[in-house]
Amino acid sequence: MLIGLINFDLYLPMVSSLKEKRSIIKSLIDKSRNKFNLAVSETDDNDLWKNANISAVTVSNERKYIDSLFSKYVNFIDENTEVELRDYKVEIF
Repeated sequence: MLIGLINFDLYLPMVSSLKEKRSIIKSLIDKSRNKFNLAVSETDDNDLWKNANISAVTVSNERKYIDSLFSKYVNFIDENTEVELRDYKVEIF
């Protein structure tokens, strides 16, 4: 059994309040859960308006599946117009 973890460092250029940020991040997390069947959470920078860190995790028997899923997920995040993807990190245990 393998566990895949991906962390995203995001920038939210159009946000002007913490309430706006939380709305965008909540929507992104909900879409991620529904589309990719991942466990997702905001993991850092909770009180910063323009920055966000979210992490997602999945479990599989095949590394190839995790790599493919995370590749599609990175594209999904990168195509989101409300956030800018600064960096991401993948770990597989």
